[in-house]
Amino acid sequence: QVQLVESGGGLVQAGGSLRLSCAASGRTFSGYFMGWFRQAPGKEREFVAGINRSGGITYYADSVKGRFTISREDAKNTVYLEMNSLKPEATAVYYCASAPLMGHSYANYRAYNYWGQGTQVTVSS
Repeated sequence: QVQLVESGGGLVQAGGSLRLSCAASGRTFSGYFMGWFRQAPGKEREFVAGINRSGGITYYADSVKGRFTISREDAKNTVYLEMNSLKPEATAVYYCASAPLMGHSYANYRAYNYWGQGTQVTVSS
């Protein structure tokens, strides 16, 4: 079992930055692929970014490439999402998720076993 707790959300103006954190507890954090998803009201949950177990491979949705950065710090059992040049359309609840095994389905929320409770990000125009 893995417990995930997100933090760092808030209200920011368009063009601003936020850094989200996801603290994990339970089973060995380093053995899990980690992902960030977001869900806006009335919309489906969508993939934002993912990072493999070693941290050497990262994946991004096209909409955030070049502006968002995912990273992990296994010594702290934490994964981060640095978000820059935020746009109003980034407003959503952001979730982190983990999976012990991950192939090419990293963008599919059904491929993840554990989820945090989410943190709200609101970008004002």
